[in-house]
Amino acid sequence: MKVIASSIRKGNIIEREDGNLYVVLSAESFHPGKGTPTTQIDMRGLMNGVKTTDRYKTTEQVERAHVEDQDFEFLYNDGDGYHFMNTASFEQIAVPQETIGDSAVYLQEGMKVILSMFNGNAVAVQLPQRATFEIVETEPAMKGQTASSSYKPAKLSNGARVMVPPHVSSGTRIVILTEDGSYVERAKD
Repeated sequence: MKVIASSIRKGNIIEREDGNLYVVLSAESFHPGKGTPTTQIDMRGLMNGVKTTDRYKTTEQVERAHVEDQDFEFLYNDGDGYHFMNTASFEQIAVPQETIGDSAVYLQEGMKVILSMFNGNAVAVQLPQRATFEIVETEPAMKGQTASSSYKPAKLSNGARVMVPPHVSSGTRIVILTEDGSYVERAKD
């Protein structure tokens, strides 16, 4: 299906002129004062994992691959990959680390995700926008720090590191954005 380049978003699957499929890592449109507006698309090849960047005129046509988004639930991770269960058919599939990418650290047992399927294979994963984790290690609050300007490093239960406000302490459950791992708020239990 042909679409204009400016409508491409992160997570879309596109088919380049070489016939290979690529997952979009980022898409950014530039509108200079003079000249033609362009869209820069950073992508990773699904077959070889090679990252590449293309630049298109914003009105140029790009071939978007037909993928089917299906609801899955994350089960567990082992040597064969990340295992998911289709919530409609209860069929289980294993997805390799390369497909999950950096998002793997935010996967939690029982998390509902959307897998983009192409010819029976998972080619991309969409996590929920927010996830809740417990802080296992952080520095104590320092007197005199203002909450608005300073953040301190913290280690989450999943091993990821995040910057949190000074009033947040170890043992606190927080909500983070899965897209970039940034702190949102304290979890409301």
